[in-house]
Amino acid sequence: MRPVKLAVLGAGMIGKRHAELIADEPSATLSAIVDPSPVGRQVAEQLGVPWFASFADLVNADRPDGIIIATPNQLHVQHGLKAVGAGVPAIVEKPIAADVATGEALVSTAEKAGVPLLVGHHRRYNPMIQKAKQIIDSGRLGRVVTVHAAFWLIKPEDYFVPDWRRTKGAGPILLNLIHDVDLLRYLCGEIVSVQAQESSAIRGHAVEDSAVILLRFANGALGTINASDCVVAPWSWELTTGENPAYPRQDQSCYQIGGTDGALSIPQLEIWSNPGKRGWWEPLIREQAPFVPEDPLKVQIRHFCAVIRGEASPIVPGREGLNTLKVIEAVKESARTGAMIKIA
Repeated sequence: MRPVKLAVLGAGMIGKRHAELIADEPSATLSAIVDPSPVGRQVAEQLGVPWFASFADLVNADRPDGIIIATPNQLHVQHGLKAVGAGVPAIVEKPIAADVATGEALVSTAEKAGVPLLVGHHRRYNPMIQKAKQIIDSGRLGRVVTVHAAFWLIKPEDYFVPDWRRTKGAGPILLNLIHDVDLLRYLCGEIVSVQAQESSAIRGHAVEDSAVILLRFANGALGTINASDCVVAPWSWELTTGENPAYPRQDQSCYQIGGTDGALSIPQLEIWSNPGKRGWWEPLIREQAPFVPEDPLKVQIRHFCAVIRGEASPIVPGREGLNTLKVIEAVKESARTGAMIKIA
């Protein structure tokens, strides 16, 4: 079976990482880098693949089997529509769009055309998250009652040197918590309402540096997300999972999921339960569920190849990415207005 030809549109940090992983994946071959900048041409030369300044040039010269779109957020819909129009399956990096309205247009167009459109919420592919979902879906925890996610870390001052990181849309809610919201939706079901407060009291930027969010899930469970990027602390996905070796890994948890029969900590995958009768005077036992770690970005590429071959259905189709973005938009609206926002 010949490898699936994949091109990468956008040669920034995440685009380059995708390209390197494709080049190292036996089931895929990196066919091109598409990026009009000198950096794009340089990345193509480094990886020994053709370089194109535009998607149109790519399709005219060497149509790929699929493409990963890793351009700036505001260009995701524009480039996604070009891929769908050419009938080329695509992974669009998160967020799928800068706003729900344009994201809906992209998703609807892809669905009508029958072109696979995936969103780069790569954490869902993490074997640890797959195992956590198996545990929850098996009923091992009983009925899920409550969940909590923490995103506490400190971004250094030089992180904010680029102007865009201090302007609207660049705060942790959109850039970071979109991942956490997506995983809570994946693990615990749809979120039907949110209420949120945010603050920029520490840095005084136009974007928030801290936020607290209340969630209500369709199954009746309640959740909280507590986030801050100006706290020296170990409790975040970035610092606990080891997914990205750039962050110093800590032996702490970032999510807790509580049910009527037990509770689960992530990323440790520790299951807490009573061995017999349930009760606060009863002993607790701790079990750790085994799993085999693997880079979720690698798993995502293999899955994308399987989708293109017709061997699998998308784990994160465009509409899933859109539904996560709807929650984020509701969070921002609630923080702005102080109201509880219901999500259609």
